[in-house]
Amino acid sequence: MQEKKKSVIREAFEWIVYFLIVIVLTYLFLTYVGQRTCVSGRSMEPTLANGDSLIVDKITYRFKDPERYDIIVFPYQYEQDVYYIKRIIGLPGETVQVMNGKVYINGEELLDEHYGAEEMESAGMAAQPIVLGADEYFVLGDNRNHSSDSRDPSVGILKRENLVGKAWLRVWPFDTIGFIKHD
Repeated sequence: MQEKKKSVIREAFEWIVYFLIVIVLTYLFLTYVGQRTCVSGRSMEPTLANGDSLIVDKITYRFKDPERYDIIVFPYQYEQDVYYIKRIIGLPGETVQVMNGKVYINGEELLDEHYGAEEMESAGMAAQPIVLGADEYFVLGDNRNHSSDSRDPSVGILKRENLVGKAWLRVWPFDTIGFIKHD
């Protein structure tokens, strides 16, 4: 009888340890490796749709620099726990300007945008050339005429330290599960 009681206590202890390990590993994953986020709105259509659930890769940018066309997640500066998802267009040291509905990098129309972006109706603050600093990025939504992005002063130019991570995997809805294409 005594041995059976010890066996039950031991098994309960093992389950508690197991759950603690799962909680610690989940915390470490969500803090340092990945984060789940949900797309809200139309700003990234047709690449991402309203309601898409994504996993954000938080580790890549610890080892390499963000690249043009990366789809990134960053916190909205005026509301806590609100994150935006946009595409990197301008890189550190570049000059970005929007003229006649098109994006110019360093005075040239370099962008090969084939992800459904329509001609922009508003250049916003990018009507004038914007020179990006050593750690600054210019971002746009794919659905340019329905996006609050770097053209809007409420979003503005992003500092590298504000980039949470790179959109990596769509996990919902099930019929569109897969890795996110960034080019």
